[in-house]
Amino acid sequence: MNSLPKLTALPVFYSERMIGQVASFSPSAAKPKAVLESWLALGVPLAVSDVEPVTNEQLALAHDPAYIEGIFAGTVINGFKTKDPQLAETCRYTVGAMLAAAKEALLNKQVAVAPVSGFHHAGYEDAFGYCTFNGLVITARALYEAGQVQRIAILDLDVHYGDGTAAIMDRLNLGDWIYHYSLGGRWAAQPENAEAFLDSLPMVLAGMSNCDLVLYQAGADPHIYDPFGGFLTTEQLLRRDEIVFEHCKKFGIPVAWNLAGGYQRDDDGGIRPVLELHDNTLVACGFTYLDAAV
Repeated sequence: MNSLPKLTALPVFYSERMIGQVASFSPSAAKPKAVLESWLALGVPLAVSDVEPVTNEQLALAHDPAYIEGIFAGTVINGFKTKDPQLAETCRYTVGAMLAAAKEALLNKQVAVAPVSGFHHAGYEDAFGYCTFNGLVITARALYEAGQVQRIAILDLDVHYGDGTAAIMDRLNLGDWIYHYSLGGRWAAQPENAEAFLDSLPMVLAGMSNCDLVLYQAGADPHIYDPFGGFLTTEQLLRRDEIVFEHCKKFGIPVAWNLAGGYQRDDDGGIRPVLELHDNTLVACGFTYLDAAV
């Protein structure tokens, strides 16, 4: 059982420069700001730190250099199906947040948070599904190349298959040291599968017990009312997060988590339903890792 002292605040990595403006069905480009504001209103102790942008060389840990150059030059279509270089620049900070959270989780040996999305559909030389650069693989390889991890897990519980992650891993032959589990590749998003999925999670996490770090995509889109989801109730989604955090703590595995997908809207067109699900993930994290109940 992990005997580390509990944290006094959850480390969160955020920069205003990760915020993008784009007309899209997905709110992910602008979501970090709204999520952080919602979290601060909860009263959960947070230690918010700024983010260093990643370089082209770091992005090339998972992507073709020509693709990277084209994205920033505005000659290649990004994950939002535009060629906007300014939107591309925000990705340096979303990926940077994931990398910073992973480094912090390794340092404190418990947990850190990157309130970002837009990773797992990005392939080696292509963007798709609101994803431009694969911050999961970039983070994993950056840590591996620096000798900070020997084995790492990507626990992708967004409702969609992490096809970009799988494709990059296959192309670069990373499967020997990255354990990739993607909900979207294992379970049909049908309510009758919900309890079986939750029952399976402890064994999935036990299979990660020999990893030095878990990168956890805590997607809100498996929710039963999500237009791209239709799978878990609010209570079941909360249980998912509780299971992940409790088992990572039990096995002494640091975890760095992000937001991933979530597409619900309220009657006014806002994303309050998505924010409430991300709030629940933060609260579950706080109950697991902080000294005081939240």
